Amino acid sequence: MEKFGKTVVKLRIPILILALILLIPSVLGIQATRINYDMLTYLPEGIDTVEGQNILMDEFGKGAFSFIIVEGMEDKEVAELRQEVEAVPHVDSAIWYDSIADLSVPKEFLPDKLKDVFVNGDSTVIAVFFDTSSSADETIEAIEKIRDITGEHCYVSGISALVADLKNLCEREEPIYVGMAVLCALGAMLLLTDSWLVPFVFLAGIGITILYNLGTNVIFGEISYITKALAAVLQLAVTMDYSIFLWHAYCAQKETYKDNNEAMAHAIKDTIVSVTGSSLTTVAGFLAMCFMSYTMGMDLGLVMAKGCVMGVIGSVTILPSMILLLDKPLTKTMHRSLIPDLRGAAGAITKHYRVFIVIFLIVLVPAAIGYHNTPVYYDFTKVLTGDQMSEETGEDFLFATAEEKLKANFSTATTHMILCDADLEREKASEMTKKIEALDGVTNVLGLDSILDAGIPEDMLPDRLRDVLKDENYQLIIINSEYRVSTDECNDQIEAINSILKEYDEDGMLIGEGPCTKDLIEITDKDFNVVSLVSIGFVFLIILLSLRSISLPVLLVAVIEFAVFINLGIPYYTGFTMPFIAPIAISTIQLGSTVDYAILMTTRYKLERLEHDKKTAITEALSYSMPSILVSALSFFAATFGVGIYSNIDLISSMCNLLARGAMVSMMSVILVLPSFIMLLDPIVIRTTVGMKGAKNQNPAKNILPHKNGKLA
Repeated sequence: MEKFGKTVVKLRIPILILALILLIPSVLGIQATRINYDMLTYLPEGIDTVEGQNILMDEFGKGAFSFIIVEGMEDKEVAELRQEVEAVPHVDSAIWYDSIADLSVPKEFLPDKLKDVFVNGDSTVIAVFFDTSSSADETIEAIEKIRDITGEHCYVSGISALVADLKNLCEREEPIYVGMAVLCALGAMLLLTDSWLVPFVFLAGIGITILYNLGTNVIFGEISYITKALAAVLQLAVTMDYSIFLWHAYCAQKETYKDNNEAMAHAIKDTIVSVTGSSLTTVAGFLAMCFMSYTMGMDLGLVMAKGCVMGVIGSVTILPSMILLLDKPLTKTMHRSLIPDLRGAAGAITKHYRVFIVIFLIVLVPAAIGYHNTPVYYDFTKVLTGDQMSEETGEDFLFATAEEKLKANFSTATTHMILCDADLEREKASEMTKKIEALDGVTNVLGLDSILDAGIPEDMLPDRLRDVLKDENYQLIIINSEYRVSTDECNDQIEAINSILKEYDEDGMLIGEGPCTKDLIEITDKDFNVVSLVSIGFVFLIILLSLRSISLPVLLVAVIEFAVFINLGIPYYTGFTMPFIAPIAISTIQLGSTVDYAILMTTRYKLERLEHDKKTAITEALSYSMPSILVSALSFFAATFGVGIYSNIDLISSMCNLLARGAMVSMMSVILVLPSFIMLLDPIVIRTTVGMKGAKNQNPAKNILPHKNGKLA
């Protein structure tokens, strides 16, 4: 490793030149990476809802579906509008009542159940099918074009309209996320580090590796908008430690070696050892997300694991090259650390360790209850708006206004679709339709058998309408429901519809946002448990191998999981409902990225314990590690908290707020709870840890080792 450090020092100028050159393909890669805004596309292949969507596209040439709600327009104007909409590229068909009957036929002559689908007072709806998928770029462009055509008295609903609003808002907010994360992290580091200039150098080095990470995402073809929005913020938060490790190691080595190049070579060697071990748990936490059936976990996990690795590489190549280049101004801008000597606080914690153990036991039960009852939502409308939509943000959420209009005027909160056998007998199809219409919450059903009375041949229908509802293999039935997706009522209704469908067609499929969301609920419930167990297993194994102890991995994982329980349990008591992906992601990210605090303290404890009694060793280890833990946790908090406060996208805001709080809760757990349990279990730790049999039992206070606060050896 020392040879590697000397090579980096020798080639520092070429390294910086290469680093800058590589930014060019990175920026091009960022531009070439497609962003996916549809969270339902990450459902696993093989389930009926996904297969049904594929059949709808393959057989009918239809993917996305929307309603256009029109208010205060004459029938002739609506008919002209429908024709304009149908002419928009990638609109497969637009269905209104003029698709069924001539405008000369008064609406009053239409059957009530058919009229209710399209008309209510001065409001009417046009059903629009697209020939591309819900989140396809072509569909989003078509939505924007339709909005331009329809004007202010028309509203476009549906998942594609949501995606369009989400895309516009993300593209506007994402640069601000990064800016806020940088400013907040910079403010924290200016206060917590010992140089006024070094935080800027840290951010420059980390910024380069962030661009590399985002640019290399082109190998995946596309990433989710969540990954894009969080990648830079998370990479800044979790890799900041690596820069701090190198800087502290370099400052320490400069006291030993007068030559800066030699000091940096040794600092790189020390940093590689520290950072590699530290990053393993973080990488493991992100990789655990790849075990989710809901593949958005893999999307975020792979990108962030890659970002951590790039952060490590940058911290031992690019950053040391920059520090050596700027050594003189860095030295001139150094100042006394603002972090006070924490030996007294460490002594108080070890002295009163029983108090913190009691607090742990008292808090554990309600934290566990809250954790296991974490309130989450699956309604994608709330991904943007949360529980409420303010008037000032209403312009950003045009789809939400359309959804409310559809609900108020037509009692339709969601739309399901049935794909059943085209050869299903008319009598049976009609019987099935009537049973579905009779279900609670079903407002109307649109299919061949709801349009045609018994005995009227299908040839009586206009070709364009018949082509929408039937082809050689399947017929399509549209079901409007007054229940919102993800609610118990909607899920019960879906089960009832499926039960009726299977009576008449065992191979029939129920598709749409509601059925997909029901599958999502069932899949992510399992994923939460799987990811938690896998991440705990990975982190446990890494600690086991690095600390060579049976007891310490149990203790460290338990302390961080306690912090996770508190963090994810708080919403249960505050009534805050999180997006479904948040607890899955937060549980593994918080464990993987903050267990480093515990590893740092415990590693120092092992060294001190060979020289001192348990109380002295733990006090020394705690006072030594607290400054580094404070800097790391507060930097993590700063990088994520500002984004959480600013973002209008509820999913991004919720996750960043949880990450910020998680860093602080983990910090407090490591500082207060971990040393208390080591005090209690010290004899067990010694007997179950390799190399600790020579630990002293007496208390030679005069032998307390001097150390420098916040400086890593």
